[in-house]
Amino acid sequence: MKLLLILTAFVEIISSLEVNELNRRTARSLPSTVYSDFFGPQSLHKPSRAETDSRCGERPGKLLKIVGGKVTAVESHPWIASIFWRGRFSERVFKCGGSLISPCWVVTAAHCFPDGTETKLHRLSVFLGKNAVNETDYEREQKFRVDELIIHHGFDNSDGNYNNDIALLKIIGNDGRCAEESGSVRTVCLPPANQMLPAGVTCEIAGYGKEREGIWHNSQYLREATVKLLSQDVCTSNDYYGKMVTNNMFCAGSPDWKIDSCKGDSGGPLVCEANGRLFLFGIVSWGEGCSRKFRPGVYTRVTQYNRWIGRKTGLSSIAAGSMYPQK
Repeated sequence: MKLLLILTAFVEIISSLEVNELNRRTARSLPSTVYSDFFGPQSLHKPSRAETDSRCGERPGKLLKIVGGKVTAVESHPWIASIFWRGRFSERVFKCGGSLISPCWVVTAAHCFPDGTETKLHRLSVFLGKNAVNETDYEREQKFRVDELIIHHGFDNSDGNYNNDIALLKIIGNDGRCAEESGSVRTVCLPPANQMLPAGVTCEIAGYGKEREGIWHNSQYLREATVKLLSQDVCTSNDYYGKMVTNNMFCAGSPDWKIDSCKGDSGGPLVCEANGRLFLFGIVSWGEGCSRKFRPGVYTRVTQYNRWIGRKTGLSSIAAGSMYPQK
């Protein structure tokens, strides 16, 4: 009987993924990648608390990449969060990425939660410091439950529209504490409201998504890549996405169309460097396929939501983007 239930769940997973692959316009989430129930107890590793806001966007050191610059260590992106869902058979399902903006708050994509405000929070868990989605490193990782989910009131993708694709998760550990800074866990900085970067600027993306279009499973390990920002005029041109891209979005990709975010990367960070700090400019949102010509990744423009973030979290100083270098 147990074997039958497992096989039934697996068939449902494959069917769901096949349907997702047929969709012309797709979110970058991978809603049905299942891993065994590998999670152990809450890590007893308690890094010392530090002034997270003043050290946001700093990483212990850019570690060497592996396998042609694709796989990376979490210390290179210590703000990345991995969001999991407990499925109908108690299996652990990787849902989306996210970014730690304060010890208690993670920002991610709204489309990661198709049930919206009806999402069952007790079935969600968030990990920080995770190198591999199906492995647990108790020295690096910190595990949390979701205490609150806030989805932007303007998000509604009932017609395939990903405008206002942003959500906030308030996280708390079993011991009642939020995230604590360590070599593998740090916050990312927010840029100021309406801060713009010119086309051609190189930024970084990271996540556990698919390595390429057409495969049904996502990456076991954290991966990173560099992409270049595209101008809004190019992104909204008829050769690209036209009117599907709003002012709350922007595009980024590589000149040879070989590098892109993909399914499973949804909610994860696009960060750009300024004066040695990394700032969260984008949230992986959607795109047509992966690494397709004239179809770059589309990202939620974080600088359109500073006031909303500050109002919902009470983090007015962090949301103000005060760590961004002033001219």
